[in-house]
Amino acid sequence: MTDMQITATLADHHLPPAERPLCYGGFWLRFWAYCLDVIVVSSLNRLIVWPLFRLFDWPLAQDGLFAPAAVAAAVVFYAYFVLMTKAFGQTLGKMVFGLKVVDERGEPLTWLTVLFREVVGKFIAKKLLFIGFLFVAFSEKKKGMHDQFADTIVVRE
Repeated sequence: MTDMQITATLADHHLPPAERPLCYGGFWLRFWAYCLDVIVVSSLNRLIVWPLFRLFDWPLAQDGLFAPAAVAAAVVFYAYFVLMTKAFGQTLGKMVFGLKVVDERGEPLTWLTVLFREVVGKFIAKKLLFIGFLFVAFSEKKKGMHDQFADTIVVRE
């Protein structure tokens, strides 16, 4: 870094948050945040879903894609990402790594935007062999396929 870049970076920290230049969340930060979120969701499933299935004597066997336990786990997974992103603009993983999902136009996240990003966009990105997530590493604004569908960006706080 040159002296001018360091001075500009130091000056940026004294600006109010609305006036600071955007710093996009890169691939590795988002990857590790997602890994932490998967641990949280897995823990929720083991603390809530599996005990409920045992309590009501429902089968836990994973006999297929639409097995009751698999459907319940998927509901918890998507509910976690949708509700956390809508309520806070970030999941627990993103909170830990200082990332936040924002609308590209600067407007508050709507339910439709969050649903489209977290459910539809991520479903498509996963079905394409996770290539949609690799977009983050190579796009200018570090946007994944799901971000492009929903006109969102992930920024560092």
